Amino acid sequence: MAKTRLISLLLVAALAVTTAACGDDNPEGAAPGGPDQVKVGVIPILDVAPIYLGKEQGFFAKQNIELTMEQAQGGAAIVPAVVSGQYQFGFSNVASLLLGTARNVPVKVVANGVNSTSDKAKDFGMLVVKDPAITSAKQLEGKTVATNTLRNIVHLSVNEIVRQAGGDPAKVKFVEVPFPDMAAALESDRVQAMFVVEPFLSAGLSKGWKTIGALADVAPNLCVAVYFASTQTITGNPDLVKRFTTAMQESLAYANANPDAVRTAVTTYTTIKAEAAAKLTLPKWPSEIDRPSIDRTNQLLVTDGFLPAPADTGKLLP
Repeated sequence: MAKTRLISLLLVAALAVTTAACGDDNPEGAAPGGPDQVKVGVIPILDVAPIYLGKEQGFFAKQNIELTMEQAQGGAAIVPAVVSGQYQFGFSNVASLLLGTARNVPVKVVANGVNSTSDKAKDFGMLVVKDPAITSAKQLEGKTVATNTLRNIVHLSVNEIVRQAGGDPAKVKFVEVPFPDMAAALESDRVQAMFVVEPFLSAGLSKGWKTIGALADVAPNLCVAVYFASTQTITGNPDLVKRFTTAMQESLAYANANPDAVRTAVTTYTTIKAEAAAKLTLPKWPSEIDRPSIDRTNQLLVTDGFLPAPADTGKLLP
């Protein structure tokens, strides 16, 4: 059901781009001589702290961009909004964008988003269990795991973690549960494991629950999500895209070098409190895209039967 819904949203939005392209000669809303008015679709999670810091530090203003972030529930909503022209740029996980590319959704990556920590024992996204008897992901066979969305980077990562532990991911049942609701689902035994990202990971571990896998198990520097634009925006306004990418790369580098600023920033656009922010495991925010890890995700989509053949990354990556 989730796959069908995602495909429908993406394909409808792909058709809508023609209308959007014909309706406004100045989609970015720049006043003559003024900065470009740019909307970016984001998710209210730790991962997007760099773009908020970049706005705060003036990196986008320096590129003559007046930036507005609009929060969405996930990439499944952001992708069609970008394609239709509602947003000029968006943030989404790599797996969803690869699935869209394989179905000719007209989007292309413009900047890196967020990567795993490379530490399998301490990552910002991990597989968590409550039952102390479960010590290996192989033991999840016949059990239920919470994922925020089916057939996305989380689902794919759990499958690979189970596979590396010698298990069969086809024997694991997945249910969609929003990140904020996963702990309650695990507490009530509706699921036997959950894959969560910060700050929900730290909250779960504070209960004494344990981890049995991480994003870093999939690839050491796993590229989890990226910033992207529609091909219409990229071809129609390449100068804006170049300036946005430059500001985004500066923002990523700043976030990587200033963890305290990240912890402060995340309290301004989420409900995370300062005390909780101080305990978060931060991801990595490289300025450059880790192409080998995207190739890895692409192949895993085929391995797990989510795609019949790898998506053409030449269409997706810059």
